[in-house]
Amino acid sequence: MKLSSAQQDRYADEGFLVIPGFKPAADIAALRERALRIVDAFDPGEQRPVFTTEEQQRHVDDYFLDSGDQVRCFFEEEAFDAEGQLCVPKELAINKIGHAMHDLDPVFSAFSKGEALRGVAAALGLARPQVWQSMFIFKQPGIGGEVRWHQDASFFDSDPITVTTFWFALEDATLRNGCLWAEPGGHRGARGVLRERFVRHGRQAWMEQVDATPWPAADSQQAIPLEVEAGSLVVFHGLLPHYSAANRSDKSRHAYTLHVTDAASAYSPRNWLQRGAALPVRGF
Repeated sequence: MKLSSAQQDRYADEGFLVIPGFKPAADIAALRERALRIVDAFDPGEQRPVFTTEEQQRHVDDYFLDSGDQVRCFFEEEAFDAEGQLCVPKELAINKIGHAMHDLDPVFSAFSKGEALRGVAAALGLARPQVWQSMFIFKQPGIGGEVRWHQDASFFDSDPITVTTFWFALEDATLRNGCLWAEPGGHRGARGVLRERFVRHGRQAWMEQVDATPWPAADSQQAIPLEVEAGSLVVFHGLLPHYSAANRSDKSRHAYTLHVTDAASAYSPRNWLQRGAALPVRGF
């Protein structure tokens, strides 16, 4: 898919671009069905792998650290009661599936590749795209957790920073069910600085502060909601501040994301996700 000069200019100015109707309904249905099959087969046993974006407080365990070349399920924080038992059915308790479905699963691989994606990547300056991570995000009804303000470059640092997020709406994303919010232009100028970096050393990982520039204020006009219809693709710059509110509605907000860098940039050896020779990073 080719982007117009107006679309390229909008991306450069705002740090994100919404492309409606990027994926057909049949492809979306196939991906959602496959995700539910993965969840159905998931047996956590004694484990209770929970995902939260409060990285400073997260218990980063082996299940998470070893998921970069695996297909693994993570629970919502609010899926458990005070005794640690699931309080909703398993299929409504999963926060996300990650992080290598695009390489390991045929249905996800087909969705994550193709000429259209190569065209968008090239138009945004990714000459040699490398897809490091995939995530199927459920944003479950009632308990879908808030994803705090962050920049994706915190997790995929490179020199220069090239990480670009490809975010596919698999259901309509609205204010009610926790759509994305973004700060237009927040990826450039004085505010376009990397604030945090999620780093790893051995079996430990943590978030370190890099810059004290504040996130957009909740009561300001800095951020706007990105309400999009199913099938839309939202692409955004790795330094763009964004977040999503908790989902307290009765509707889920399924989405699928890919995080992509340019091979021309130097991918940091301190990033939590690394790939070895057994499963090298590939493009579209």
